[in-house]
Amino acid sequence: MTSTPIGPRWRKALGWTVLAVLVLITLFPFYWMLRVSLSDNRVLAANADSLLPAGFTLGAFERVLGLASLEEARAQGGSGASIDFWRYLLNSVLTATLITAGQVLFSSMAAYAFARLRWPGRDAVFFVFLTALMIPPIFTALPNFVLMRDLELLNTYAAIVLPFFFMTPFAVFFMRQFLLGISREVEEAARIDGAGHPRIFFRIVLPMSRAPLATLALLAYITAWNEYFWPLLVGQGEGVRVLTVALGVFRSQTPQGSPDWAGLMAATLLAALPVIALFVAFGRRIVDSIQFSGIK
Repeated sequence: MTSTPIGPRWRKALGWTVLAVLVLITLFPFYWMLRVSLSDNRVLAANADSLLPAGFTLGAFERVLGLASLEEARAQGGSGASIDFWRYLLNSVLTATLITAGQVLFSSMAAYAFARLRWPGRDAVFFVFLTALMIPPIFTALPNFVLMRDLELLNTYAAIVLPFFFMTPFAVFFMRQFLLGISREVEEAARIDGAGHPRIFFRIVLPMSRAPLATLALLAYITAWNEYFWPLLVGQGEGVRVLTVALGVFRSQTPQGSPDWAGLMAATLLAALPVIALFVAFGRRIVDSIQFSGIK
């Protein structure tokens, strides 16, 4: 007996079915986070197997945003712990913006030097620079921490920003791959007119690199926004604490002995909204730019 081959329509239907299942599996944690954040913390444990919010309420968001008093928070099943959400949000926005601005500028300059300038040992230096991609960040955490401590920068914005501010191996590699594809004719014409490398870089190369620069900025911003371990080490002070660290502190503050899961999920959802919005708005551009740069 010979087996009947699957037709193109069936293969396409099977592919879409598998893709839909994978998408549902990926999105389910976000739905569960939304479900818990809309639940009443007092009845949440008794309805753990329900797919719908347990005792639908917006009390968790009110607690996180500081719209509920201490008595109201405890009456809603909260732990009574407070979180200065807007302050921590501002800290996250500020540090992520500074890191992004620094990485985009200095990584682009380094990429230009590796892609367009000729100097002795360029390829060897680039190879050594790329090996940093294989070094786990945890290996550099302790030396960087000691450096920040010796510079007396602990619990400051500078301590959180400086290790990521100038450049990263991925950002330099990403921009170099794009710059290698730019025709040299425009640069040679500018050089004939007397333009130097700084003028060529800022007046010609950067305007031609708007798409990859925007993609790099998005990737750098999302990475900086999600950073947890380093800000935890050097930015535990109230004045510079970022949202990712604040969520961990909020989780540990449980005067009643039980975490405020609804409040924690509400705060996590609000903290994730900027990143989700960036992906929704610019996800296609990120994918296209990464494919263009040749990264697999």
